Amino acid sequence: MYRVGIDVGGTNTDAVVLQGKTVLAGVKASTTEDVTSGVIEALEKVIGVASIDRQQIAAVMIGTTHFTNAVIERRHMEEVAAIRLGLPSGAGLPPMVDWPDDVRDIVGNHGYQVRGGYEFDGRELSPLDEDEIVRIAGDIRAKSLKAAAVTCVFSGVNDAMEVRAKDILQRHCPGLPVVMSKDIGRHGLLARESAAIINASLLSLADRTVVAFGKALASAGIACPFYITQNDGTLMVADIVRSFPVLTFASGPTNSMRGAAFLTGIKDAVVVDVGGTTTDVGSLSHGFPRQASTTVDIGGVRTNFRMPDVFSIGLGGGSLVVESDKGIVVGPKSVGYRVRQDALCFGGSTLTATDIAVAAGMADIGDRARVEGLDKSMVEAVAAKINAMLEACVERSRISSTPVPVIAVGGGSILMPDRIGDLEVIRPDNFAVANAVGAAIAQISGETDRVFSLIDGRTRESALAEAEAEAREKAIAAGAMAETLEVIEREDTPLAYLPGNATRIHVKVVGEMGGHDA
Repeated sequence: MYRVGIDVGGTNTDAVVLQGKTVLAGVKASTTEDVTSGVIEALEKVIGVASIDRQQIAAVMIGTTHFTNAVIERRHMEEVAAIRLGLPSGAGLPPMVDWPDDVRDIVGNHGYQVRGGYEFDGRELSPLDEDEIVRIAGDIRAKSLKAAAVTCVFSGVNDAMEVRAKDILQRHCPGLPVVMSKDIGRHGLLARESAAIINASLLSLADRTVVAFGKALASAGIACPFYITQNDGTLMVADIVRSFPVLTFASGPTNSMRGAAFLTGIKDAVVVDVGGTTTDVGSLSHGFPRQASTTVDIGGVRTNFRMPDVFSIGLGGGSLVVESDKGIVVGPKSVGYRVRQDALCFGGSTLTATDIAVAAGMADIGDRARVEGLDKSMVEAVAAKINAMLEACVERSRISSTPVPVIAVGGGSILMPDRIGDLEVIRPDNFAVANAVGAAIAQISGETDRVFSLIDGRTRESALAEAEAEAREKAIAAGAMAETLEVIEREDTPLAYLPGNATRIHVKVVGEMGGHDA
């Protein structure tokens, strides 16, 4: 049986076929505006190159930029009723208070504040005003809103009010999708609320996208389950993607990092993924991307769900190289997926970073004769500038002075030198399609992150065990096989500023898929 990994990037849609731990084939196709046709093209191409029977494909894993791009480009987002349960506290900062004006306008700026909420230990802050929820349901019907997001103060500790509010809303607005913040974000009211609202605004797009992927696979004669990769490098079944599209936001760079770890066998490294338009850089820890510890900005909106600590710069194979009064500028503008038409070495008329790599002897693609006339001193200056940009990225990602390898992946990694400062650069086999490899090898995860009160006989050990059991249950529900589960993250942080001997516990487990059909 085979696994197929597909990663949809801004420039290319990559696809690979894996049998066990062997990569049988890896291909690239141009990303198309509708995305689906690009997926079909990549799928057909990789099946042909691998010469496999498509009936023997056990699962297809897809990484997509659909939902991230929707927020960044302000497209395909629905208006949302943003309901906060927390009065009388918190009234001074309404929902979406720190959002960019254009995003707030797109999701409708329909903010509601209702009596309710909890203390950190689960005690009631004030009773839920159910009559107000009924009134809001009438407003939702009158405005024909397509979704609602419910956020309760400290719902990570006690979710009863969010669940009750959802029940009331759906009883009075049959079929209304309601997102509960306790399922999306971590602690921190405003950022968790924002994550829930953004998620609710993308539910219609998520449904259309899942349907489109299903049709693409059906049209290719593939009947197996398909999964979509999420921020932490693990998988979601299709129905979960329909409910939680925001969990895919960083799946692209995460797939590349997981693919880099798989292809090299190295668990701790800096990974540099150079595409056609951007370079993504991050650190591997135990084979998984290091997670960001702060709030994450998505299209100007601060959220707090788990995201990898990855940053991007505008440097890629298609980056424009421009000489100006201020010197040589490389990127951030790029020809993107048109690099094979527009770059000089491919017969075009635009000077790109790829042309510099070919002229400098770093890569053997296209027609080198077409770039031999470039001024040698200019080529050397641009190559030095590219090296300096990449070195600055790597140094920013290092967490200590201890030397670690740098793994170069992505089609644009021909721009990478053999060494970055004092660090060795490794280019594994199939480096150009590492992102699709990362998708193909992805596992299923489960995670718990909440505050426990260590009173009434509850010990730190029993709280950790309870958190791990919750994480395992979530992983199994998402499709993981129980016998393959292992804990990859476990941390507890005493919260000295709260009474009741409070401690925040985060546990994450991963396992092989097989317990659930998409």
